[in-house]
Amino acid sequence: MGKALIIAEKPSVAADIARALGGFTKKDDYFESDAYVLSSAIGHLLEIGMPEEEEVKRGKWTFTHLPAIPSKFALKPIEKTEARLKLLNRLLKRKDVDALVNACDAGREGELIFRLIVQYAKAKQPIQRLWLQSMTPAAIRDGFAALRPDKELLPLADAARCRSESDWLVGINGTRAMTAFNSKSGGFQLTTVGRVQTPTLAILVERETRSSASSPGPTGKSMACSAPRPGSIRGAGSTRSSRKPTTTTNIRAPNGCGTRRRRQRSRPGARASRGSSTKKPSRPPRSRRSSST
Repeated sequence: MGKALIIAEKPSVAADIARALGGFTKKDDYFESDAYVLSSAIGHLLEIGMPEEEEVKRGKWTFTHLPAIPSKFALKPIEKTEARLKLLNRLLKRKDVDALVNACDAGREGELIFRLIVQYAKAKQPIQRLWLQSMTPAAIRDGFAALRPDKELLPLADAARCRSESDWLVGINGTRAMTAFNSKSGGFQLTTVGRVQTPTLAILVERETRSSASSPGPTGKSMACSAPRPGSIRGAGSTRSSRKPTTTTNIRAPNGCGTRRRRQRSRPGARASRGSSTKKPSRPPRSRRSSST
């Protein structure tokens, strides 16, 4: 009896699927049950590039070799995840694997990751799509009960390839053109260009230039013309509560606002010192002695 190979986008998703469906045994970097073989990618495992026979060496990037448009896009393994690609390639070529389930993320990038793996391995098995909007066990089981046919997702796969290949064409031609321009005076001045990278960098440079050219505006302090509330000290831009003894003086407010009262904090011991300086201690009255008769 044949088995279906399930390919998820990340190892954590593969582990969730194994727990939701049950009956799987862990074997190295994949799971296996009576009906399924389950493994995952680690994000993108492949990148597109120029065929080796059409590639131009970096030191020879000149305008005469532009535009760089390959006759076909070659697939190149990403070095740091090449071991996982070899594992999936080996599982795809198993004789008992007669069907494939695309369990990568529900979106354009997930579709592209799966399609490039299948293309690289030259797999011919029929494909079904697991389309999940939730990773709960119940949602996973419901998704496997309603797998979508591959033909429904072909437009999404075409859109994913179009985005990937157009990004590559803009990047490779822009980078080689700018590098050739900046290297006219000698040397090899690598100047990278990208569909997203270059506009984003331009926005950052524009904002930084505008910020550096601007000067800070004048600053000042505002003063109130109304008398402050009792028990508080009001100054320019701040109000603080005070429970210490205060004295009140009349001052002339600026800008013709009239006379206002300002409460000032008394120094500790000031009241006691003024009282002691104005009053003299009284002496007790002397008693009269009676005269003897």
